[in-house]
Amino acid sequence: MSKGKYGLALWRQTTQFSQAEDWVFASAYKLGRQPLSYTFVGENLGTAAQKAGIGHVSSHTFRHTHRTWLDSVGTAVGVQQKLMRHADIRTTMNIYGDAATAECERRTRRLSGLHSHSSGTQRGSQQV
Repeated sequence: MSKGKYGLALWRQTTQFSQAEDWVFASAYKLGRQPLSYTFVGENLGTAAQKAGIGHVSSHTFRHTHRTWLDSVGTAVGVQQKLMRHADIRTTMNIYGDAATAECERRTRRLSGLHSHSSGTQRGSQQV
């Protein structure tokens, strides 16, 4: 089990806020009825990212990650816009549009590899 999975399993066993309807970042000070403050989450994420040596991370990073995941499973841009609550689709496409750049590059490399390996190669009676 990876550290991340182990950490999540341990958290689920020890937290008093592990139910599906609970906040992801529930505030123990407010008996789990409200989330932790934006500032608290942001400061702790930043500190943890620094200690882990992974660069800048903020709570806004979750929005970019969410958009990346939506894009990677083929969610239509219009649906992404609504889920992200962007008034203008250009925000979804331009500001969050670079989210799948790595995926695009990976797919392009795959296609390039397919082409270079298949030039002149036949599969059955079809040219690949």
